[in-house]
Amino acid sequence: MTINDAGVSRPAIPLAASVALVTTLGSIYMVSQFLRNSIGVIAPNLAAELSMSASEIGLLSSTFFFAFAAAQIPLGIALDRYGPRACMLVCSAIAVAGTIIFALAEQPWALIAARVLMGLGSSCYLMAPLALYARRYAPDRFSMLVGLQLGLGSVGTLLATAPLALSATAIGWRATFMVVAALVALAGILVAVVVRADTTREPHHDETFRESIAGIADALRTPSILPLFLMQLAAYSSFVLIVGLWGGPYLTHIYGYDLPSRGEILFLAAGAQIIGAMAWGPADRLFGNYKTPVFIGTLLTASSLAALAIFGAMPVLWLIVCFVGVGFSSAYTSVLIAHGKSLFPPRLVGRGMTLLNMGTMGGVFFTQSISGFVIDLFPAVNGAYPLTAYRIVFAIQVLFLIVAGLAYLRARDPRRQS
Repeated sequence: MTINDAGVSRPAIPLAASVALVTTLGSIYMVSQFLRNSIGVIAPNLAAELSMSASEIGLLSSTFFFAFAAAQIPLGIALDRYGPRACMLVCSAIAVAGTIIFALAEQPWALIAARVLMGLGSSCYLMAPLALYARRYAPDRFSMLVGLQLGLGSVGTLLATAPLALSATAIGWRATFMVVAALVALAGILVAVVVRADTTREPHHDETFRESIAGIADALRTPSILPLFLMQLAAYSSFVLIVGLWGGPYLTHIYGYDLPSRGEILFLAAGAQIIGAMAWGPADRLFGNYKTPVFIGTLLTASSLAALAIFGAMPVLWLIVCFVGVGFSSAYTSVLIAHGKSLFPPRLVGRGMTLLNMGTMGGVFFTQSISGFVIDLFPAVNGAYPLTAYRIVFAIQVLFLIVAGLAYLRARDPRRQS
């Protein structure tokens, strides 16, 4: 669906129905966000209980994103052929199974297998809602809806910080994930009820399977998809690198924070992302284009990470400022998603956006895997890795953002051209 669809009329949707739909889709995305970011806070506990190295912890967290990314191409086909509701219900069952296995796992390989299932099960909880929004709402409302979706979903990231730390302290991380499995099932039931009642536009089934596959090649030939793909690789991975993985170990190894304390600081970063998602959502309308807010967000994110890399250990106030800075500024991904969506014709929206989402999740897999091996190059002393290891990891991410941002400047911007 392109920006030129602005003149296409759509039936008015009652406010109550819109609120129910957005709340339901935001809730199930909230579960996905919790699962993907839940390793950061409990990583030191997992490492101690199961004798896992930094590279194993990095692999454990990143396998979620590898499975998520690998599912995007078949998901794109399924979204365009069978519709978002069917995809979300199937994924809910897979996510429940993965969460239960994670809670019961006694070996690192079982945790990794569970994370793979979690990634597969969570793979549609952003793209399926966005496909619904693209079909049901006017194009000039899409970026705002993306911001709402990301903002509501980011509550799951918030829950994966201090609340997860408190729950893990009170009842243990295993019991906590059993509770989460029940919540995943409940979210799936909510989708079955609300989306069934609120869907008014059915997906088209007139393409053959061969044509569906050919549509992937058509999406790949879309002008400017490569610069956006590279930007997607770097953008979200910058946030997850801190909140979803190394923020917790960094706060423990360098500052000596315990589980509740590191949860509180990560909570602030996750909260800043929720505020950021709401603030960045309408930014393309404010600036009259997509590229300006995306580039500003990239520079701000790189600056916060650069401060951590350059100064290393710093006073607590400045540490919090940097963590909050990464959380708030990296939320520009809502504008980046809207930019990507604007490039594709209606029949390719599902496949095109899932291809770009492969970049989002593939970038997290890449950065988390590489960073784990980098940190393991430095000997741990009493289970703690040195400050130099973390500074190098942060510096590598800054370089990644700069390269991606420069490439992104060459992308076509349909909103500016219109």
